[in-house]
Amino acid sequence: MRRACAGFKSIESYMNGCPFHPTADPVSSTAPDELAFLAEAHDGAVLAERLAVCRKALAAGTPAPLTAAELTLGARVAWRNHARCIGRLYWRTLLVRDERHLDTSDALAASLREHLTMAQSDGAVRPVMTVFAPPTREGGAAPRIWNHQLCAYAGYRGRAGAVLGDPKNIALTEHALALGWKAPAVPTAFDLLPWIIAGADGRTKVFPVEKSWVREVQLRHPELAWFTELGLRWYAVPVVTDMRLRVAGTDYPAAPFNGWYMSTEIAARNLADTDRYNLLPLVADRLGLDRRSDRTLWKDRALLELNAAVLHSYEADGVKLVDHHTASAEFLKFCEREKNAGREVSARWDWIVPPMSPATTPVFHQPMREFPTTPDFHYQEPAWTKP
Repeated sequence: MRRACAGFKSIESYMNGCPFHPTADPVSSTAPDELAFLAEAHDGAVLAERLAVCRKALAAGTPAPLTAAELTLGARVAWRNHARCIGRLYWRTLLVRDERHLDTSDALAASLREHLTMAQSDGAVRPVMTVFAPPTREGGAAPRIWNHQLCAYAGYRGRAGAVLGDPKNIALTEHALALGWKAPAVPTAFDLLPWIIAGADGRTKVFPVEKSWVREVQLRHPELAWFTELGLRWYAVPVVTDMRLRVAGTDYPAAPFNGWYMSTEIAARNLADTDRYNLLPLVADRLGLDRRSDRTLWKDRALLELNAAVLHSYEADGVKLVDHHTASAEFLKFCEREKNAGREVSARWDWIVPPMSPATTPVFHQPMREFPTTPDFHYQEPAWTKP
């Protein structure tokens, strides 16, 4: 489902034509009411008053003056609405940090360190969102975090196209170096990238990340002793930092948030994709598998052992993550709860279905429909492409 079929121009056109993924036409669909979520917090005269205040601000081109409680609800509903997330069963548990008064790079960096500490906790991994200042007026400036995630590994471009580290982060790594970041004297495949933060004043600063700030898991296998020789590791918490939160008609370009990992995100994508760490050939060779033909299923067998290592390592270190079978069952439980609440679930089939053994999970057989929602999270162009 992730590869376009013959006759389709793109992956998007393919998914839009999939009978399991009917997508609402954004042109003909009625735009959702940006303030409708407030009815979950208020009723009667209070609701009418809050709607009037927010509408007046939006009409004037300024952010909706949400209270901290309203912002918390809006952020949680954004998680509940997000079509590409399988882990929405726990949307009510999201801890929302109201940092809208912060708009300088130094202030954001200090707050991000607090966010990371709270999210990692004792390994239990707590869902956390930190919401920083929006533009003071429509079209105005707001702080931006250049990183895709708060924790990530550098990607160094070498000779003949070789890459040391994570190829996904080559561009960010090169920007960090250009801005003055000093890479380790002896670069490795797992060097933590610095944070690059632009304040609302447009001034961009680089903040090196100390290893002591980031909880990492050394990957080992429950049965294969040689696996530790590969020197693999991954960080505990995926804090997404480059999506904008839209709530109450207001965009928050810097609103980092995290849940916990699903094991296949690490093992079947980050470490296995050919345009990422591409470790399947290495693991297959250590397993002694025949790679001369795909028909030997060497990729499948290597992928299984890589996933087994991630699951074992995180559990052994007491760091929360979920396997793809459990996550799929939890998503269907979420859908049932939403149905009982009278709400339809917007979902992208190609994002909800796990990238490993998909037909063995119940979500593979679940029809899904994606449609516009609000509040929600939205992708942004990389911060360095902005004028």
